[in-house]
Formats: sequence, C-alpha cells, structure tokens
Amino acid sequence: MTIPTFTGYDTALRGLQAEQLAIDTTGQNIDNASTPGYSRETVDLTESSPLALQAESSVNSGSVNLGTGVDADTISRIRNQFLDVQYRAQNTTLGNANATVTSLTQAQAAFDEPGTNGISAALTTFYNDYGNLADDPTSTAAGETLVDDAGSLADQFNSLSSQLTAVQTQAGTQLTDLTASNGQLATDANQIAQLNGEINQQLGSGSDPNTLEDQRDSLIDDMSSLGTVSVTDPGNGLLQITFGGNSTPLVDGTTVNWPPPTPTAATGGELGALASLSDTSSAGAISPYLTQLNTVATDLISTVNGITNASSSSTPYTLFSGTSAANIAVTSGVTASTVITGGDNSVALAVSEIPGSTADTPDSTYDALIAQVGSDVKSATSTQTNSQALVNAVENQRESVSGVSIDEEMTNLLSYQQGYQAAARVLNTMSSVISTLIDQVGAAS
Repeated sequence: MTIPTFTGYDTALRGLQAEQLAIDTTGQNIDNASTPGYSRETVDLTESSPLALQAESSVNSGSVNLGTGVDADTISRIRNQFLDVQYRAQNTTLGNANATVTSLTQAQAAFDEPGTNGISAALTTFYNDYGNLADDPTSTAAGETLVDDAGSLADQFNSLSSQLTAVQTQAGTQLTDLTASNGQLATDANQIAQLNGEINQQLGSGSDPNTLEDQRDSLIDDMSSLGTVSVTDPGNGLLQITFGGNSTPLVDGTTVNWPPPTPTAATGGELGALASLSDTSSAGAISPYLTQLNTVATDLISTVNGITNASSSSTPYTLFSGTSAANIAVTSGVTASTVITGGDNSVALAVSEIPGSTADTPDSTYDALIAQVGSDVKSATSTQTNSQALVNAVENQRESVSGVSIDEEMTNLLSYQQGYQAAARVLNTMSSVISTLIDQVGAAS
C-alpha cells in the first residue's frame, strides 16, 4: 500500500487545531465563570474520516483504513432544557407571590392593627365616650369629646378606604407600565424576536450562536417572572414563545404579536397578580376588603343612627351621615349640645352597649376583616418563601449543569495542554521524517 507523504502532517495538524480550540474554549469558560446567564461550553470532538488504502498483500487484497486524527465539529452549550422549564414555572409562581405580598402588606399596614391608631381602637374610644356620657348625660365636656372622637372615627374610615383604593390603583398603574409598548414585556419580546433572527442566520451559516442563545434564554427567564411562558423550538433557531396561556404566540420567530390579550389572574406571574390586585370587581384581591370595610361603616351608621334617632328618644338626632367607609361623616350641625339629652342617658347607654350585643356588630365584622387580611398576608408570604426556595433549588441544579467549575476547567486545561504538546511532538517527528526523506532523495539524485 502507498501512504501519501503528508498524511501524517495533516493528522498531527488536526490534533493541534482541536486541542488549541479546546484550550481557547476552556479559557472562555474560565473568563465567564461569574457572568450571569453564561452557559458552559465544550468542544465536540469526533474521529475524522479514515483514509482508505489499497492493500498490496497476497493475503489481503482489500483496503485498509488509516486513521486521520480528530475533527472539532462544534462548540456546544451545556444546557438542560428540562431544568429551564422547571425554573421558569417556579419563577412565574415567585413573580406572582412577590407582587401579591408587596400589595397585601401595604394593605395590612393601612389597617394599622393591632395598634392605638387603628379603627378598632377608635371604635372602642367611641363606645367609651357614650359610656361616659351615659354616666353624666348633662356634661358638655363629655359631649364635645364624643363628637370629636366620632369625627376622628369617620376620618379613619375615610382614610383607610382611600388607602386601600390607592393600593388597587397602584397595582393598576404597575400593570399598565409593564404591558405598555415600551414596558418590560414588550422589550423582552422584541429582543427575543431579534435574537431569533440573528441565531437563525448564524445557524444557517454554520456558526455556533452560543452567546446569542445565552442572551435569549436570560430574556425568557426574565419574561417568566411576568407570566407563564411556553417555548416551542422548531429546530431552526426561530423559537415560538407563548405567554400567559394565550393561544397566539407572543413571539413567533422574528414576529411579535403585539399587543397580547389583557392580562388576567390566569396570566400568572407578576402581571396575573397585578391584574387581580387592581380588579375592582368582587373577584379582585383588594375589593373584598373594601366591601367588608363598607359593611362595617354602613352597619355602624345604621346601628348608631337607629338608636340616636329613635322616636322614643327625648331629643332624637342623626349622628352619622354617608353610605360607605369612603364618605361616612358626623352629620353637619351635630355638636355637643345635640348629643346631650337633657339628663336622659338611655340613648348614650344603648350605644355604649353595642359591642357584644349581637353576633354581627360593626366590631365583630371589623375583627373578621382584620383576621382575613392577616390570613391572606400570611398565606402569600408562605407561598413567596416556598417559591423562592424552589427557584433557588432549580437554579442550583441548572448551575451544576451549565455553570462553570474553575477546578474542572483547570483540570481540562492541563489535559488539553498535554494533548497539544503530544500533537506538536508528532508534528515535529513527521517533520524530521520528511526532512530525512528529502535529504536522502536529494543525495541520491
């Protein structure tokens, strides 16, 4: 058989090039060990196609395959798509929990319960004022204190109603900002569509778009905090991203279908939470608080006025005006002289005994509201804590697969360095052999 003279050169050169590429890739990994979103890269080495040589033996008249070394086919990202799906699902839950906890905590703070400045304390003071007036129904000072404290109680209802409405409004503003044409959702979608096109072009030209794919994965991770995402890969780099459970993809290759449907609670993520928090219907997260607060206010108005304005009272009067927590007030014209009943303490005594008189007093309704708010905040906080733990756990799993281990890369670097030195020695040997051959041929001629 005849072996081409420079076959050994080619074999050694392939080895040098493959080991050099592996060394360069290892350096890339080491340099990006702390880069957020970076996926570890590895060189895919395959045995190069053998050289078929015709046998010249009387025993074997076939061919002999001579190995020609190694080929470096591609540089691949180390990525586990299953872990990506898990991470994004947990990140959606966490985004929802974060937004919910933030708003519900603001709502809870507005109640300021338990404390000396909340409605519960103001109600107690109000009833005690009537008790003091019952003890001395002719006391102008007791009457003035009662009217002042009744006004303060009404103001607290007004303020709490306003603050809860503000929490709803703020959630709506955040939702509008995030879903605006220049908001986070649109920005992520447009950048993903642009990267889709660039990745498709690089794949078509035979390049490895690893850096672009890392950037795209980071954007999809970011989008998953806003709502549920589903990724379909047709294999050409033009991903389809379905968002919020909608049937029409938000990103379809290089196209962004904007605007998407209006987010609802079913959208999931931060947008789903904000949609629920800003919803003024009974299905909203804050609306039930306002509804029950209004119930407390209207019960207080009707119960107290029912007593003070009774036909049997010596001097009937209407203490409260209004129809809700937002507009409850002390009736215009009511003063200390109005509530002093000329020595008759029956009205004052009846109002002071409202707490505990029935199962459904304004106090008990308000206490139930406070308990519900506390329970909701506790539940949301627990969900947030659990979701964060799950996100961290999945991220650690992803990092163990895609992250860079400096120790591992240094070990690889030594291996590739030794491989390069060995390939260089083979090349030197082949060079020496060829030189000897040329010298011999030259001397013979």
